[in-house]
Amino acid sequence: MPRDRGARGIGHASAVSALAIAVYTTFAVGAAALSREPGYATPLWSMVSLFAGGIAVLAAHRRLPKLAFAGALVLPVLSLAVGSGAECLLAVLAVYTVGVRRSGPIAWLCFVAALASGALGAFALILRGQWRVPLLGLGQPTVPRDTVVDWTNYVLVITVVLVIAALLGTTVGHRRRHIAELVDRAERLARERDQQAETARALERERIAREMHDVIAHSLSVIIAISDGAYAAADERPQEAKEAIGRVAETGRKTLAEVRRLLGSVREERGGAAMEHAPQPDASHLPALVTEFVAAGLAARLDVSGTATTDPALGLTVYRIVQESLTNVLRHAGPGREVVVSVSWHPDAVGVVVLDTPVGGGSVGGGSDGGAVSGGGLPRAARVPSAIAGGAASGAGRGILGMHERVALYDGTLEAGPHGDGGWRVLARLRWEEER
Repeated sequence: MPRDRGARGIGHASAVSALAIAVYTTFAVGAAALSREPGYATPLWSMVSLFAGGIAVLAAHRRLPKLAFAGALVLPVLSLAVGSGAECLLAVLAVYTVGVRRSGPIAWLCFVAALASGALGAFALILRGQWRVPLLGLGQPTVPRDTVVDWTNYVLVITVVLVIAALLGTTVGHRRRHIAELVDRAERLARERDQQAETARALERERIAREMHDVIAHSLSVIIAISDGAYAAADERPQEAKEAIGRVAETGRKTLAEVRRLLGSVREERGGAAMEHAPQPDASHLPALVTEFVAAGLAARLDVSGTATTDPALGLTVYRIVQESLTNVLRHAGPGREVVVSVSWHPDAVGVVVLDTPVGGGSVGGGSDGGAVSGGGLPRAARVPSAIAGGAASGAGRGILGMHERVALYDGTLEAGPHGDGGWRVLARLRWEEER
């Protein structure tokens, strides 16, 4: 858009310059014709020289504005003294042009300079008419008149013409500058809007990537754990292995649905058709989540106290924190460990504690509104593949970073690290406002 506007501006300026030259040429030809009348003859060479100077001034007024303005003040004086007076139009055009291009004080200062030039030209014209010997030896004398009256009349006419030119120029210039400011403001707002949209898209992509990591990392950890246990139990307990394979298929279908939901949100962001998908999980899905890990062979217990919020975003954040914490335990904890998940809802905050302790190590927090789900499923020793243990550092690091980002959205705090029993503890606190 700026290039288009610049091209239009150059074309407009060229058209205005051509129009000014055409008007000046017409005015000069008319003045030259009048100057050839008896009693007021002016040599042709002086008119041609002044006309050439006027064309040069009009042609250079954009590239050399100061020099052109000086020429527009000098040529009228010379024209009134030895020429046809057509170059007076240059001073009028100069005052108008300065008013369009520059601010008020500068425009009116140039007006004063043009008025002084006009007054000097009027004096030269009067001298030219009164002297019995033509001024500079050019032109023909006319009947003498009252010098002061004539000069005053000339100056009044020049003043009126220049005031009109200055007012028109400053008015047009103010309007153009105002329009330019509006255009610049609109372009700036458009750029800011585009930047905000790009920032929003980047944040949305980051959110989707975080969701994708949580969904896939959790599901693959569960699938690998169940599959490893099913492989170990296939010979001695085929029925359990068969049930485990069914849970693998169910987990895979859930994961596929979650991935489709995330990809559908990307498609909607790009303007595609909306995809039907299941709602996102929230705090009410925590018992099912813990049950899923128990089915994978992880000894886990859930304690919930207080009344959960109905805010879906906060519920999803709590769900993802618990999911990532349990996924890390499933990946890295050894046998003989138990996970206690405690979620405490308060009027202005929610606390989440996921504690990896020795079996029978006790609970964290209080209450049991959510019920308890504890260990079962496939043997723990058969679940932990070496491939998972080998990828501990990178996977856990990204997961903990994702939890920090989620907690930061609610002005909360997160602590994740080892504790005294040789296990791992995640402690999160998120602030929220109670619905009224």
